[in-house]
Amino acid sequence: MTAGTVFALVDVNNFYVSCERVFDWRLLGLPVVVLSNNDGCVVARSNEVKALGVKMGVPWHHLKDLAREHSIVALSSNYTLYGDMSRRVMTILAELAPRQEVYSIDECFLDCAGIAGLFEHGQLIRRRIQKWTGLPVCVGFAPTKTLAKLANHCAKKSHAGAEGVCDFTALPADELQALLARIEVGEVWGVGRRICEKLQALGIRTVRDLQQADAAMIRDRFGVVLERTVRELRGESCLALEAVSPAKQQIMCSRSFGQEITTLHELRESVTTYVERAAEKLRRQGSLTSAVLVFAHTNPFKDVPQYSKQIVVPLPYPTDDTLLLSRAARAGIERIFAPGYRYKKSGTMLMELQPKAQRQVTLFEDPVAIQRRERLNLTLDRINARYGRRTVGLAGAGIDKTWTMRAGNRTPAYTTNWHQLPQVR
Repeated sequence: MTAGTVFALVDVNNFYVSCERVFDWRLLGLPVVVLSNNDGCVVARSNEVKALGVKMGVPWHHLKDLAREHSIVALSSNYTLYGDMSRRVMTILAELAPRQEVYSIDECFLDCAGIAGLFEHGQLIRRRIQKWTGLPVCVGFAPTKTLAKLANHCAKKSHAGAEGVCDFTALPADELQALLARIEVGEVWGVGRRICEKLQALGIRTVRDLQQADAAMIRDRFGVVLERTVRELRGESCLALEAVSPAKQQIMCSRSFGQEITTLHELRESVTTYVERAAEKLRRQGSLTSAVLVFAHTNPFKDVPQYSKQIVVPLPYPTDDTLLLSRAARAGIERIFAPGYRYKKSGTMLMELQPKAQRQVTLFEDPVAIQRRERLNLTLDRINARYGRRTVGLAGAGIDKTWTMRAGNRTPAYTTNWHQLPQVR
């Protein structure tokens, strides 16, 4: 084991479902699923639904008979609620360790080196988050991030200790080896379905098998990333805590439409809406873009005439200006639009990103106009951050949108909208 390193992986159990249950106690104990955009596929399941054998990603219309038989409650995804609840959890965790890495909306790595009584600290984490947010979490401790993910898996399954917390650093070596021999290799962080199948073909079926595999052979067959995983499983910390998330190299925003659309006007509205959101993310990470990719396509799952097209629109200079980006996106959609088709999806991608701090001034640009536009964009971001997304926006994004995604069973934005606060009777 690497001396002095201890990581914790804190994960909210069934995050989307748990967020919904915080504000609607009637969902407790019921089989609940949360659906993807347009109420298409299952993206979150309660334990009761998992017990019925429902897999992630299953289309909702395939489950209608099972849903009727077992009274499964289906909810539309409520990302405004989930994002705010995630922020609250991460804020709490930041006070319980010297450093943290927010890994995903419901997962966080903590640097716990030097913290005495890890098991008790894990229970403190669970109690505080449960009390302050109502959300259940599990905690796994280990000397590497890969092992911490496995420890969290064991905490959820109630292996190697009390329910909810698993500390690999306190397990005797023989007990840890026996535990890893019982866990399938597919549970290892970064081992997807295809890699899992290839490993199983080599006789590597459990975590312990992968831990004891020849590192040189793994590197030759699978590359340096899986070799690093093997070393992490052996207790050698190869993955440091990333206190600051690296800037994205591309920013994409796209959605399937709630109903198919046929007009250029509606496509213009959609890409303007998406590029507004992408530009906001671009400014938040302090980057500029030099090109905008725009695409649109029909529904590939329908027996109708098909059309799919994309185009890259270069910009005169790197920018984060919503107005300039929306102008480019609209120009792109106008060039690829073909009449006579029923479009199901469109989107935008900001490409060739670079740090704003490293921007080079070009000869023909107007610095005064650019500064004015920067103040305008900053004002838009502040207003929308305070009063809600699209409180102020571009007229080209439309107001009465007929194409927006379906969300027939979306719950209120309980924590971010004054008009949707929970009511107590």
